[in-house]
Amino acid sequence: MGGDHHGHSHAPRNERKIALAAALTGSFMIAELVGGIVSGSLALIADAGHMLTDFASLMLAWFAFRISRRPADWKRTYGFDRFSVLAAFVNGLSLFAIAAWISYEAIERLRAPGEILGGLMLWVAVGGLVVNILAFAILTRGGSDNLNIRAAMLHVAGDLLGSVAAIIASLVIIFTGWTPIDPLLSLLVVLIILRSAWAVVKESGHILLEGAPRGFDRREVADLLMQVEGVCRVDHIHAWSVTQERPVVTMEITATAGSDMTRIKSDARALLLERFHIDHATIEMHEDRS
Repeated sequence: MGGDHHGHSHAPRNERKIALAAALTGSFMIAELVGGIVSGSLALIADAGHMLTDFASLMLAWFAFRISRRPADWKRTYGFDRFSVLAAFVNGLSLFAIAAWISYEAIERLRAPGEILGGLMLWVAVGGLVVNILAFAILTRGGSDNLNIRAAMLHVAGDLLGSVAAIIASLVIIFTGWTPIDPLLSLLVVLIILRSAWAVVKESGHILLEGAPRGFDRREVADLLMQVEGVCRVDHIHAWSVTQERPVVTMEITATAGSDMTRIKSDARALLLERFHIDHATIEMHEDRS
């Protein structure tokens, strides 16, 4: 069962990165929310709302890493790995709700603009930018394919842009006094939020629906396996992912009479690993009796 450890090698490092980024984001989110309320800036409140989902996503990801280390048991034969995918899915959906709320608020603000303290808004937004750059640097260090780390990075990247939007809005308000820029730029933050939300929901939803791993085409797999010496038929190919890093495949291979089944099986496994990076394959062998 060597294949099972392959997705876990980075877990402790990922867990530390996530915990650090969560601490940074969580502490600043409160400052930004207070700053947004005091200065009257919706762009800051929108960014704090986005930071809240960041914080939630980072905490979910951290919790998912913790829980996925628990070993598999008789009830959950795959362990708790899927929890992280579920966490990413819920997290993506929560972003849609936040985006809707900010949009509603922005439209209300455009109808009836209020006073905004540009100076305070500027300082808070600059602080937010610094925190986001730090969090992003922590998460991107060492790179990662993990869906949760990627979801967290998307959040923080969106947040970074949100902070930039708030800085621009505050400068416009300081120099021209034109306050509608604030809700307009908060709507821009909404678009950024929606884009990252859709990407995460789509990918995690695909895994939860047992969709085929990325780059896996059943027809191509069958064609390639037919080229292995002694294979006369390949049937019932099913592929899915436990998590993004753990693709699994099952299939039936019918071999020509008298051929070496053990060799065919190991050739097929080698091919799946080399071409599709699948190291967990269950292959049922039959001999052609016709």
